[in-house]
Amino acid sequence: MAGARVLVHVRRAGAGGAAAFGQSVTGVFCPAHTDVALVSCGLERGRFLISDVPFPGSTVTVLKRPPFCPAKLRGDAPGDRGGHAGVAAAVAVLLEATCGHVLLTRRATTLRHFPNVWVPPGGHLEPGEELVAAGLRELAEETGLHLEPGTFSWRLLGLWESLFPPSLSWGPPRCHHIVTYLGLRSAEPRQRLQARLCPSPAEVSAVAWLEPPVLEAIAATEDGAEGPGSGSGPGSFPSEVPATIGITELSPDGLRSSRIATGTLLRRAPERGPDLERVSTGTKFALGRWRPGPGRGRERE
Repeated sequence: MAGARVLVHVRRAGAGGAAAFGQSVTGVFCPAHTDVALVSCGLERGRFLISDVPFPGSTVTVLKRPPFCPAKLRGDAPGDRGGHAGVAAAVAVLLEATCGHVLLTRRATTLRHFPNVWVPPGGHLEPGEELVAAGLRELAEETGLHLEPGTFSWRLLGLWESLFPPSLSWGPPRCHHIVTYLGLRSAEPRQRLQARLCPSPAEVSAVAWLEPPVLEAIAATEDGAEGPGSGSGPGSFPSEVPATIGITELSPDGLRSSRIATGTLLRRAPERGPDLERVSTGTKFALGRWRPGPGRGRERE
């Protein structure tokens, strides 16, 4: 999205400043041999602050990067800033219907970053916005779904460090974000939400409501690991997961029902070569922290 963006700032041991484009934000808070840290985060004076200690209005959560994160592998070498002043703050929402199905969207093939990859609705945090307001705005812009106050609960799932290209074998970083993943649970059934879908063809080529067993299988497919599901093949999947899933695709004539192999969503990110239709690594992280039904943790109205 064009326009002003909220930048990420970091603070550790009382010192800090704006996060530098192309250098790992996660690496500020974790040892070099790990990829995850427990941090406090929140909005402070128009910036998105990540700190090693709590501050007024902050929330404690997990910050993670993939093991193949370009910012990690480049070390302290400054990256190509690509015209960006720093690291941008973004928000993505896992929208869950009352039946436990979660909405994912396939990004349009014309997009510059992560085309044809399955993700939740999301985008940049704009100045003056709260995190939930940004998530609701992006949900409406990308899918046409408007959620009214009092019709959903939400919780913060975690922070993900995202760079594009996602692998150094594809070139230096051109895009660098910290994505705040939010879990939104609607009080409405999937059928009612589906009836109101009006996806934006500029950003979305398909949508799908995925059931919990499929979501859990996707979350268990770790990018950067060896074994079934790596490379260009569709991979294997548990016997209780259906071989195909229903999706809704955008066409010149409107929306149409279709099916794709479930294995497509279980692919791992390729180490080199052209990217594939798959679920993004950050989405897998968020799904790993999402839990259907009771026991999901503290939610807020």
